[in-house]
Amino acid sequence: MVSHLILGLVALSVLLFVLLLILLYQNLSLRRSLLSLGFSKRSLSTRYGLLTEQFIPFARNMPFSPSNFRFIGNPIDGIAFEDDKIIFCEFKTNKSRLSEKQRRIRALVEGKRVFWFEKKLE
Repeated sequence: MVSHLILGLVALSVLLFVLLLILLYQNLSLRRSLLSLGFSKRSLSTRYGLLTEQFIPFARNMPFSPSNFRFIGNPIDGIAFEDDKIIFCEFKTNKSRLSEKQRRIRALVEGKRVFWFEKKLE
């Protein structure tokens, strides 16, 4: 009778251990899937942002004419050449923020550290 009880406890322990291993494997699998989904979402968000940047200059509330806008793409989105001013443009979507390089460019423009360079090729 005691040996049946011990055998039953051992079998239950083995069963619980196998169940625990299965749950740990599923947890690991779900974590990998979650990481993959997070990467895919960030990737789609980046693509959406890049696509949207192409159309923002045509929005009605822009302080420049879309025909005067020239897309650069990197490190800033573009430059608008108006008759009385030149506008450096960076468009952001959702929660995106300026990169370190873009912040440095903004500081240079705001600090009036923008110059003209001309070279004649002979």
